[in-house]
Amino acid sequence: MIAQSPIAGDSRILREATALAAAGHVLHVIGRDVPEGFEVGPGITVESVSRSAGLRTGNGGLAVGHGRSGPKVLVQRFGRWLLLPEHRNRTEKQWRVAAAPRVAAAGPFDVVHAHDFNTLELAAEYAEKWSAKLVYDTHELWFDRALPGRPTPLWRARGRRFEVSLASKARLVITVSDGIAARLRSRGLPDVRVVRNTFPKPDEVPPPLDRPEGLLYAGRVGAGRDLPTVVAAARELAPFRTVLMGSVDPNYRLDLGPVETVAERSIDEVDDTLRSYGISLVTLTNTCENHRLALPNKLFHAVRAGVPVVAADLPEMRAVVTQYKLGTLYEPGNAPSLTASVRALIENYTTYADGVRSAAAELNWEKDSAALVTAYADLTYNNQPQR
Repeated sequence: MIAQSPIAGDSRILREATALAAAGHVLHVIGRDVPEGFEVGPGITVESVSRSAGLRTGNGGLAVGHGRSGPKVLVQRFGRWLLLPEHRNRTEKQWRVAAAPRVAAAGPFDVVHAHDFNTLELAAEYAEKWSAKLVYDTHELWFDRALPGRPTPLWRARGRRFEVSLASKARLVITVSDGIAARLRSRGLPDVRVVRNTFPKPDEVPPPLDRPEGLLYAGRVGAGRDLPTVVAAARELAPFRTVLMGSVDPNYRLDLGPVETVAERSIDEVDDTLRSYGISLVTLTNTCENHRLALPNKLFHAVRAGVPVVAADLPEMRAVVTQYKLGTLYEPGNAPSLTASVRALIENYTTYADGVRSAAAELNWEKDSAALVTAYADLTYNNQPQR
């Protein structure tokens, strides 16, 4: 497996590796910024390749969002806006160059599993060299993401074509939602499997609250999460509590108003915190096709915890939330809509709490890991140890 994400914090990669190892595969994972001594489990080794920290200003980071103004800041913002696309592409390419000798030294392997497009070219190169099977696992609709910086329509168009040309060499293409799978099929990739970002079923789920105590957003605090809308709605919902929990993007500023914050916590601690408030907030902006087709892991974390959701009314999320009666929907960017959705969930809390708990039988990692293992079995190995 090859990934440019920080492996220790990427729950999808860790769960996939663990599921495949449990099925008898031997895995070596090459990722980014792996802590010293980090271990995943039996049958899995991990190797780290560093990547540059990003485009910085002299004071350690330019604020985006709210909180800074003035001519100097405007000039800095314009320069960052202009240069970010080239910097992002150069940084990802530099990582691939640095990772290539590690990949070469680790192999040969029977399968090369590329996590996201920014590793696909490297993975395809070594799959060909080793006569190995290529697996492309795209966690997002890569060239349809909302990205900071100036618009890059030609880069996106060329990128979509290049992605299809490389992914066409893959024996297996995996993604995270039916919507993204359908879009990739429409671009010429006929066999795309869905392995959702679900969570393992907990050993026990306590009874739901009689009435929710607050609204919890548990995830990364940064651009694209529609958090200004959350702040605006929190003013109307007070004294009902609105809480943000998670790591904060270093260049992001947000006027919190009445919103409380708590530090990032482990998965099990997030479960308990979600249950203590009673409502999970699953937000995204309606600013790109990737968001419209996304199924964030926050949605499935709420299912694991047995907590109803207020979710952004985007096509893929709408389909799952309504099918399983997980909660209510709001229009992204519309604070009155979010306020009304929270109040509607509170008024019908028992109904939605029952829906979430029923959905846990279907929306869980046990189901999705079985789909992954089955997809690997379809690669038709020889009767030899699988690596």
